[in-house]
Amino acid sequence: MIDLEDAQRLVLEACPPLAPVDVASADAVGLVLAADVVAGEDVPPFANSAVDGYAVHALDLADGPVELAVVGEVAAGAEPFPRPLVPGEALRIMTGAPLPAGADAVAMVEDSEPVDPGRVRLHRRLEPGASVRNVADDVGEGDVVFTAGAVITPAVAGVLASINARVVMVHPAARVALLSTGDELVTDGSPLQPGQIRESNSVMLAPLLAEAGCVVDHRGTVPDDETVLEAVLRDAAGSCDAIVTSGGVSMGEYDVVKAVLGRIAEMNWMQIAIKPAKPFAFGTLDGTPIFGLPGNPVSSLVSFELLARPALRRMMGHRRLARRSLVGITDADLTRRPDGKVHLMRVTGTFDDDGRYHVRPVSAQGSHQLAATALADALAVVPDGTGVPAGADVAVLLLTG
Repeated sequence: MIDLEDAQRLVLEACPPLAPVDVASADAVGLVLAADVVAGEDVPPFANSAVDGYAVHALDLADGPVELAVVGEVAAGAEPFPRPLVPGEALRIMTGAPLPAGADAVAMVEDSEPVDPGRVRLHRRLEPGASVRNVADDVGEGDVVFTAGAVITPAVAGVLASINARVVMVHPAARVALLSTGDELVTDGSPLQPGQIRESNSVMLAPLLAEAGCVVDHRGTVPDDETVLEAVLRDAAGSCDAIVTSGGVSMGEYDVVKAVLGRIAEMNWMQIAIKPAKPFAFGTLDGTPIFGLPGNPVSSLVSFELLARPALRRMMGHRRLARRSLVGITDADLTRRPDGKVHLMRVTGTFDDDGRYHVRPVSAQGSHQLAATALADALAVVPDGTGVPAGADVAVLLLTG
């Protein structure tokens, strides 16, 4: 058997980041920057008001409440006031409107009181700069706003729009061909015949791929026919960035998947020292990575999380490849038998009043028991031995975030 860390290293080394492309920043949310973004403009581009109120000279209010002459009004998007504001004057101003020359503060409308037409009484002292957004207060021209490796979130996309960075260089989303194999799989809802099962792996894996940021290319269920399978795999390798299959990677003497991939691809057939997900295959077909996940649904899920997902994220330029992990505390015994493998027990967890992440195992731990695993939100990493007693610390890999 091979250690999990060695298997992960082998897979990651064979999955370098995809070549960068230029993408409209509005369409780049979720992608990873491949180059630094330098601001070509100041944000804000002019001094403006942070509130609705009155632009003033702060010195006019140095001694407390004062009455000032209101000489005009300016709204956001309007032309600036045509002349400098002089001491003793106030300009009615709206949030985002340009600050007039000469003014250095804005009194909030809540702190004002009209006293007669053309005059206002302001009640509070102001310091210079109060409620003013200065030029380049957020971003200055020439600033490195985001560095390569940053993920473009909706907020980042908003900043890109504010500095007129309409196109950015990013690593593209990986296009991943997804297929299941086996004559026993039923997908059309028809009654099961003897020996048949309903196909569920691709239904589970497709949203996991999408959640990881990939574009899913559904190739359906492929029968146990070498000619058909080879044609599907070769077409996928020519049009996709990666291929994910489920089923046919165990130690059986003959399997169509193993026969075809063993003939047309460069493959590593692994037995990893973990439970579940011991069997796993990885290789390349014409340079395209292939992830061969086991057919048992829980094993398929765990293999994807530990091996395929980190590699696909690396291909898309992400720096954080694995799910978040932490040290939790188990509220129940996590029992097991020594077998030379690390067990990945499916658990549910919550942060308790003590600030610790408390976990409990789900009801069933078999590699075929997806119904119980579906309720899990984490994997507890239980080393070889007899298990972890209740109340003890345990390493936990979260299955979300």
